Amino acid sequence: MPDDDALSTQSAMAKALALKQAKIDAQPKPPRGGRFQRERAAAALSSSKSKPWMKA
Repeated sequence: MPDDDALSTQSAMAKALALKQAKIDAQPKPPRGGRFQRERAAAALSSSKSKPWMKA
């Protein structure tokens, strides 16, 4: 396999890092940009209207 050849030429640290990154990438990711983010943005906008001193 070509991946085995590529891993054998790397140092032990590089090999460990590559394996760690592959393991992290294989984990399921939470959804991005869903209802939760929209609700938080709406809550931040509505609460800031009553606080004019908080505007930059």
